[in-house]
Parts: sequence; structure tokens; C-alpha cells
Amino acid sequence: MRAAILAFVYSPEVRMSQRFQTILLFGAPGAGKGTQGKILGSVPGFYHLSCGEVFRTLDMSSRIGRTFQEYSSKGKLVPDDVTIEMWHQNMHARTVLSDYKPKADLLVLDGIPRNVNQAKLLKNHLDVLQIIHLVCPNKEEMIKRLRRRALKENRVDDAKEEVIRKRWEVYEQETFPVLDYYPKSIIREVDATGSPARVLEHILEWVVPIQESHFNNPITGEKIDHPATPNGVHPAPAFSSRRAKAGTKRPSKKR
Repeated sequence: MRAAILAFVYSPEVRMSQRFQTILLFGAPGAGKGTQGKILGSVPGFYHLSCGEVFRTLDMSSRIGRTFQEYSSKGKLVPDDVTIEMWHQNMHARTVLSDYKPKADLLVLDGIPRNVNQAKLLKNHLDVLQIIHLVCPNKEEMIKRLRRRALKENRVDDAKEEVIRKRWEVYEQETFPVLDYYPKSIIREVDATGSPARVLEHILEWVVPIQESHFNNPITGEKIDHPATPNGVHPAPAFSSRRAKAGTKRPSKKR
């Protein structure tokens, strides 16, 4: 049954008209987009998808899979329109299988868009509510961090300084300009050099208000009457209000 559904959603006739309410995790190589995305994706109400996951789960027997293989086997970059089509079909498969629920989950993307052209191609598919820009003030320190991480994970080739600097060069020339494509009013900067927990704390201060103001409580399904505010304040109803909603009364004092 699952195979039949996947065959349907990956067919070229399938089209989607909805725009997903989305937060983009944005930053230089090694900024921690994948780490923070995975953490957010484990929280009810958030759904994380990386561009790498789209490539890893691609059905190579499908039309788009064969097109991808045609480019990658020759060491060529996959064209932007092909990349976005792969992402598009992958997202649709996840919605059909109810893995991702657009009306209940705030989509968190990392690794896409990689350039301005991809951002334009995604315009009809995404309603970008906020961009979390993980800022790396010290480039040289981040290069050292990338190298240490690659060595720790036994990825010797990725630990070469020239490889790391090339990745940064591509980011600065192609990906960083994406920030200028989106309104400055939705971009929030977070220092990426702290511990994962500290970085997460600052990300949550921005994304929780977005999630609570656009979606119901993911556990109860109820509307959130008092959404958190961007300054980190998380208001709670007064004691009497909570009791009233629960249909109970405040216990009377004994005389």
C-alpha cells in the first residue's frame, strides 16, 4: 500500500497548490543548522527537513531520480529547477503519508534555498514566516571547528583546510545573498558560537512565538489564547481563568 502511495505522489502529474508555513535555518558551513533543526524537529508542532535528507531518500527508479543520477554520476551540479522539483515531490509524499501535517506543523528547513534562484523557485511553495540566521562572527574559528568535527567523525577528506575554505567561498558567493532576497523584517540573528543548548535557547525565543501565533497547541489541538512574545516572555493565564476553563473552582478557605 505504501509503495502504491509513493508511486502516485512521485508521478509527474501530481501538483501541489498549498504554501507551507516555514522557518528557514540559515548560516555558514558549521554554523549548526542541522543540529538545531533536528532538535526543533523533535518538538511537537515543528517538522524539520534538511536538503540532504531529500537527496538521501530519493527514489532512483523514478523520473526525477534518474535525472538526478544523470548529473551526479558525472560530477555535475544538479540544476536548481531539478533540485526544487525533488524537494517539492518529497514534501508532497510526506504530506500524503501524514508524516508532515501542514495544518499542525511549522516546517523548519535547512540547506535550502542554496541560492537566490532557488529562493525564487520556492516562492510558490513556501510562506516564509521567519529566517533564523546563525551568525559566525569569527570565520577562522569556525573553520577550525569544522576541521575538528570532521576529524572526530573520521571524515578525513572533509577535514582538509582547502576543502573547508572552498565550502565557505561557495557559501559567501552563492548562499549568503539569499538573505537580501527576503524582507529584513523576518530575519533574526542568533550567535552560533555558543553551546548547542545556548544557541537553542535563543532560537526558541524567536520561533516559539511564530509557532504559537500560527498553530494550535500540538498536544491538545486547542487554540493558544496567550502566545509567547518575541522578547522571550511566555505568558500564562491567571489561576482563576485556568480553573474556569477546567470547570473547577478555587478551593474555599476553611474558617
